[in-house]
Amino acid sequence: MIDHKQKTITAFGSSRITPEDSRFEDVQTLSKKLAQAGWHGLVGGHQGMMAAFSLGIREGGGEVTGVTLEVFPTPPNNSLSEEQRASDFFQRMQMLIEQADAYIVLPGGLGTLAEFAMTWDLLAIRILESRPLIVYGECWQPLIKIMQKQLVMSVDHGFESLIYCKTHDEVIEALIKV
Repeated sequence: MIDHKQKTITAFGSSRITPEDSRFEDVQTLSKKLAQAGWHGLVGGHQGMMAAFSLGIREGGGEVTGVTLEVFPTPPNNSLSEEQRASDFFQRMQMLIEQADAYIVLPGGLGTLAEFAMTWDLLAIRILESRPLIVYGECWQPLIKIMQKQLVMSVDHGFESLIYCKTHDEVIEALIKV
């Protein structure tokens, strides 16, 4: 059972990225360092970036909770320490957002974008207490640049909620004060 007094970071990312992809190993190494720095992981499943993140957390001596959906079976070879089952995507997203002390957005697709956008909006409009929202790697920056030009934000400080990190050291540094 996970010690929920420990700092917890939710990782959002693609379920489609395979272990053969260099991003998989990069995220696995990053999350190992996060576990060694005292972070527990929270992910939305057990494949792709979520598997890479989970494997790294476990290799680093940490624990990881998977918030999975009741409609999808859990494979027996997953690396989760604990599983919480959500009845639908909305409950799953709520659990991933509310249980975290920080967030990291990894390479992903539309599902990751939805998780990122919801978390970002809740932080920007201050429904959630301030906590780090890390955008990791190169994947999201081109899209964010377009959004900065095109979106009509409900608050002037919306883009200030994001922390851009390209390296493992930058991620660790962004989380030191949490």
